[in-house]
Amino acid sequence: MPNGLIPPGYRVVFIGSAPSVEELSTFVPMEEGAAEGSLMLMELNFAELPSPETLGELNQACLEAGALPWPGYEYVVYAETGSPTVYLAWQKAIAWLPIIIGILATMLLPPLIGSVIWMLLPEPVKELITGLIGMGMMMLVMWLMMSLIKPLTAPERPRRIEGART
Repeated sequence: MPNGLIPPGYRVVFIGSAPSVEELSTFVPMEEGAAEGSLMLMELNFAELPSPETLGELNQACLEAGALPWPGYEYVVYAETGSPTVYLAWQKAIAWLPIIIGILATMLLPPLIGSVIWMLLPEPVKELITGLIGMGMMMLVMWLMMSLIKPLTAPERPRRIEGART
């Protein structure tokens, strides 16, 4: 993927790696020192590939924040087919890495942390949570049905005749 993404005449320089999203902030000074208009490429290796919806939301959040895609490209986020590798490619106008790290932390970490916690929970706790969610959904459906049926079962009030004395 990176070879197909990199325009002719450019090369990728590996700067380093970070085992967590929080440690990506060590690379912020390197981006700040780069010249305006530099093409930046970040490779993210996940345990499993995030969903296409999550990647689309991440791309949209980067574009809405103002990150510029590379010239001739329309996306900032690219996923490598067949592997859990995601690339973020942006053009430096300001230091986007802190903004991108914030977006990554808010969009990708909660689902990943939630799935890890779900895997670590014992089976009885999982069943309890699933049962409580199911019970809540049933209560919501019953409340909706009661609010829809109540007007239909209300006794009909006699109509007032015009001109009659009260």
